[in-house]
Amino acid sequence: MTVIPEKLDWSQIDNVFLDMDGTLLDLHFDNHFWLEHVPRRYGEARGLSLEAAKAELMPGFRNIEGTLSWYCVDHWSRELGLDILLLKQEVAHLIAVHPHVMDFLDWLAIAGKRRVLVTNAHQKTLEFKLQRTPLAGHLERAITSHDLGVAKESPGFWPRFHAIEPFDPERTLFVDDNLSVLESARRYGIRWLLAIKEPDSKKPGREIDAFPAIDNFSELLPGPGGRAPA
Repeated sequence: MTVIPEKLDWSQIDNVFLDMDGTLLDLHFDNHFWLEHVPRRYGEARGLSLEAAKAELMPGFRNIEGTLSWYCVDHWSRELGLDILLLKQEVAHLIAVHPHVMDFLDWLAIAGKRRVLVTNAHQKTLEFKLQRTPLAGHLERAITSHDLGVAKESPGFWPRFHAIEPFDPERTLFVDDNLSVLESARRYGIRWLLAIKEPDSKKPGREIDAFPAIDNFSELLPGPGGRAPA
C-alpha cells in the first residue's frame, strides 16, 4: 500500500528541492527519446531494424544506469556516433510540464520558500529544456549533478551539493520520482521527502511503499485535498 504523505508543516520548511524529469516535467519525453527515437535513428544509421537496434542498445543502457555517464549527452554522442542533442530537438514537441507544477512554484514564491531544481540531467539537456519550458523564471537556482561530478544516487552527491547550496536538511523538502535518489537523500538526513507516482503520463501510476507519494502537485496546493496552508 502506498504511504500517505503526512501533512506538510510549511512553517518547518525553508527550501524546496525539485527534480526535473519525471517530477516537474513529464518523463514521457525521455522514455520515448531513449527507448524509441534513439534506437530508430541508430538503426537507420547502421541498416538495422528497430528491434535489432533496441537489442543492441539496451544492454549498454542498463550497464551504466544510475551513473553520471548514463545521464551524459556527450557520453552517448561518443558511444553511439549520434548527435544526441540534435536528436532531442527532433522530438522537442513532446517536452511538457506536469499538471499544477507552475501553480505550485508560484505558491512557493508567495510563501517565501527557496526553489531549487536538482537534476541529473546533463548541462546541455538542462539548458535545452529550460529554453522550452517556463520553469527557469520560477526557480531561484538550478543545479545539475554534472556540475558536482557525481550522480544524485551516489552518497557523495549531497555533501558536494551542500557545499555550494547551504541548507538545513531538517528544514528541506525534496521531491523526486527516482526512489534510489530519494533513498540517498533520506540517508543524508533530508526530513521531508515526496515521491511522484506518475512520472510518465503515458504509463500507469505506481504503488510506492518506501516514501510518501503524490499523484500530482495539486495535492500540495492550498484548498481541499491540498497539503499547503491557506
